[in-house]
This record gives sequence, C-alpha cells and structure tokens, in this order.
Amino acid sequence: MSERSPYLELHASGELCERARRALGLLEGRCRVCPRLCKVDRLADRPGLCRVGRHAVVASHFAHFGEEDCLRGRRGSGTIFFSGCNLRCVFCQNHDISWQLQGDRVTPHRLAGMMLELQAMGCHNINWVTPEHVVPQILEALPLAVDGGLRLPLVYNTSAYDSPESLALMDGVVDVYMPDFKLWSSELARRYLAKRDYAEVARHSVREMHRQVGDLVLGEDGMARRGLIVRHLVMPGLFEETEAILRFVADELGPDTYVNVMAQYYPAGRTGEFPEIDRHLYRSEFERALALADGLGLRRLDERSRSALARLAA
Repeated sequence: MSERSPYLELHASGELCERARRALGLLEGRCRVCPRLCKVDRLADRPGLCRVGRHAVVASHFAHFGEEDCLRGRRGSGTIFFSGCNLRCVFCQNHDISWQLQGDRVTPHRLAGMMLELQAMGCHNINWVTPEHVVPQILEALPLAVDGGLRLPLVYNTSAYDSPESLALMDGVVDVYMPDFKLWSSELARRYLAKRDYAEVARHSVREMHRQVGDLVLGEDGMARRGLIVRHLVMPGLFEETEAILRFVADELGPDTYVNVMAQYYPAGRTGEFPEIDRHLYRSEFERALALADGLGLRRLDERSRSALARLAA
C-alpha cells in the first residue's frame, strides 16, 4: 500500500482501543449496537434478535473472488462472513448463516488472527460481511490485529441498517463502506425485511458513510483504497424501488458515486410465501434499471452491472 489507512493512526494514538471500550458499552444493559435496540444485555451473553451474544460468530473466512473487481483484484478480497443478522429479509440468499446461527464463536484474539491469516494469504483487503450487529467485537479485535501487523484496507460490507452510534465509532476506522441499499418504501420494507424503518435508517447510514469516506478512490493498481461503493439488488416487479434509490444516490451523493446495480436476484429463503417475488429477474427489468442509471448521470457504474445482462433470460 502506498498510503497508510487512517485506522493505523488511530491505533498509534490510543484512540482505537478507546473506541473498542466505548463500543463494548453499547452491548451492555439494553443493546444499542444496531437500530433494533433489543432490550437484552449482550455483554452478559444474552442474544438479541441477531442471535449473537457476547462473542461474534464467524461462518467462514477466505479469499473471495466474487466481489467487485476493485476489491477482489488478482488475490481476492479477504472476507469474514459473520453469522446472525439484524434484518429478516424473506429473500435472503445467505439464509443458512443469517437466520440460523452457523459457525464458530470467536474470541477477539481469534478474530484478529483471521484478519492476519487473510493478509498472509495475499488478500487485497479485509472485508467484514454483515458487521452491523458485531461492531464492538470487531473493534475489540482490531487493535490486536494491528499489533500483529495488519495493514490492509478495511471494508465494511453492510445492509445499511446501521446505528448512528456504531457508525460514529467506525469513523476513521473503515476505509471502504459498501452498503447494499435494498428497498425504499416503508411498507415493502415491513413486508420483505420485517422492519418498517429500514429505508429511513439506510438513507441516514449511507449519507454518513459518504461523509466519512467520500467518493471511491482507486490506487494505481485499480484497487479500492478509500470511499463508498453503493450496491443495489434489482428485484422482480419492484422498479419503483430501484428508481427511488438510484435517484437518491444521484441527487444526494452525486454522479461520481460508485454504484453496483446487481442482477443476481433469485428465489431464496422464504420467497415461496411471497409469490410476487418468487421468480427470477427478467432481462427487460434489468435493462430498464441500467437505462435509469445512465439517464440519472451515474458515471461510475460497476462493469459487472452491464455484463450481467448476458446472464439473464429474456
């Protein structure tokens, strides 16, 4: 890396350890780590809706080659998949680890060790997947990882259902925020995510993430160094949701926002109970979404957004 990530400076000043101490306080009494505000003492190992108590649960960690090109490069993105989730998306494609707690409970030392293992494998970054409910556990492990030699950019790969308190603690820690902005309307968020306030929270979260890290900056090697990547999964029959979200990105974040419009929706989880979304995406639906992005002047559309058209049935 040609530039030091800001979290290294936070650690050198002692601020990173202070952030970890404050983050653990969010677990105590009535958990305030995420917007669910579960009335449980997770510091005493009582699980919230996420089903996670005192220690994070990791389903897997490996070099991931399915992420955006600017994250995976040639050596992969060092992903750590956390089990549990603070949403209940009926179409979840990781249902087995998000709804069902699968994996290993990890101590701070073990979580730090996973980050260092991924760095030793040559990964370009550390990519925390579904971190919203385990921010304290991540911050508790990070100083140990830095002491062990961690120097890679840190990616926060989230549903965007994050609390202001957690995002404030991550300010200066995260290099690349990657929120998946799912739905816009409160009624559909209630129906498909089991949380009516999702869109309101997501709008606040994405604005704050952009304030912290700005537009995506790539290094000379084409790899992400710092900034925001907005993902949006186009869903069958929900063009109005896509339109509202992309307009928000263009109008409030700006045309230089790096956006990945995704076409890989497929029936999963509980979609059998929701016949209107229990099908694959039509090619015409995705073409319409891409045309909208172009019409809104979004200049930095991930290359895979356009290549995805070839994989969709007419």
